Amino acid sequence: MEAVAADKKHTPKAKDEVVIRIKGLKKSFGKNHVLKDIDLEVHRGENVVVMGRSGEGKSVTIECIVGMLTPDGGSVKVFNEEVADLKDKKLKELRMKIGFLFQSGALFDSMTVRENLEFPLTRVLKIKDQHELDERVKEVLEGVGLLDAIDKLPSDLSGGMRKRIGLARTLIIKPEIMLYDEPTTGLDPITSREISELILDMQKKYKTTSVIITHDMECARITADRVMIMDDGVFIAEGSFDNLHRSKNEIVKAFFKDIL
Repeated sequence: MEAVAADKKHTPKAKDEVVIRIKGLKKSFGKNHVLKDIDLEVHRGENVVVMGRSGEGKSVTIECIVGMLTPDGGSVKVFNEEVADLKDKKLKELRMKIGFLFQSGALFDSMTVRENLEFPLTRVLKIKDQHELDERVKEVLEGVGLLDAIDKLPSDLSGGMRKRIGLARTLIIKPEIMLYDEPTTGLDPITSREISELILDMQKKYKTTSVIITHDMECARITADRVMIMDDGVFIAEGSFDNLHRSKNEIVKAFFKDIL
């Protein structure tokens, strides 16, 4: 794998805590060998962007991180716990430390924004005190700039606003790790940039560690401390956005061909 030194924002050091450690990860679906030999370490407080063509296994990788899929081989450790070995209770405890933002935002259409945000607090964290619920909801809505949308339904919101509310609902349980699956898909360039900058702001505010899957080069440029390029089931290059932009590898160059 081509390795290019990171030179942007946060540069992890060897002594930094590794919160996600993947070694030799393999995953197949029938005869389709999606992940062939994946190695990845993500340090606390770092934003790692994973890029690759459609069908390369990027989403499969993060689904293995949260235990939604079981690897065929290799190791996936989160906070030094082997995810595949965790029983239901321990897996649930781990997932409470991980926020997962889906492409759609996954809001409940029949619930107001307030009710959508209260749902994980009451169902997952079992919070009953209304004052605490109100304070938490207000905090995250202010963080994403949508406090005035608190009593609206998702159908009343634009695509970008729904993405922001989806992010707020994920952040409201204060996860230590955030997993983003194509967070800017379907958004116009201006809104995409706003969401990307918001991801960066949330990293700084909540000290989250993030894995961001995206095809959006501007999103990668804004959010990434480090970029990983996936091809044919393996990572072929890693480094900062700017240094990978200067890569001589033809596959890597193809991702950056329209970047000035």
